[in-house]
Amino acid sequence: MPRKPPLALAVLAMTALVIAGTAFSRSTATPTLKGVVGPGFTIKLTKAGKRVKTLKAGKYKLVITDKSSIHNFVVERERPSKPKLENSITSVPFKGAKTVVMTLKAGRWSFYCAPHESQMHGDFRVAR
Repeated sequence: MPRKPPLALAVLAMTALVIAGTAFSRSTATPTLKGVVGPGFTIKLTKAGKRVKTLKAGKYKLVITDKSSIHNFVVERERPSKPKLENSITSVPFKGAKTVVMTLKAGRWSFYCAPHESQMHGDFRVAR
C-alpha cells in the first residue's frame, strides 16, 4: 500500500504554488496611465500620481477622464513618425471616462487636445 505524503509537506507545497502564482500575476499586470482633460484648458497624463516623462515600451491601460465637451484626448507617436501611431481616445462632444489598452513603442510621444493643441499638450519618451 503506497504511503500518503505527510500533511505538512502537502500544505507547504500548496503555499509555494499560491505564492508563485501571486508573484507571477503581479509581474504581468498592465500598468495604468491616467489622463485628464478639462474642465478648463488643462491636460495631463500621470502614472501612480506622477507626471509621465519616460515609460518602458509595452502595453498600457489608459484611463482618460474628459471633463469638457469642447476638448478631446489624443495620444500620438511623434518620432519616429512611421508607422503613424495615433489614438483619439475621446472626441470633442464626448464628456466622461474611457479606458483603452495601447501598446506604446519606443519613440517620442505626445498627448493633446486637437482643437486647442497649441496650449493643451504634453510629451513623454518611451524607451525600449
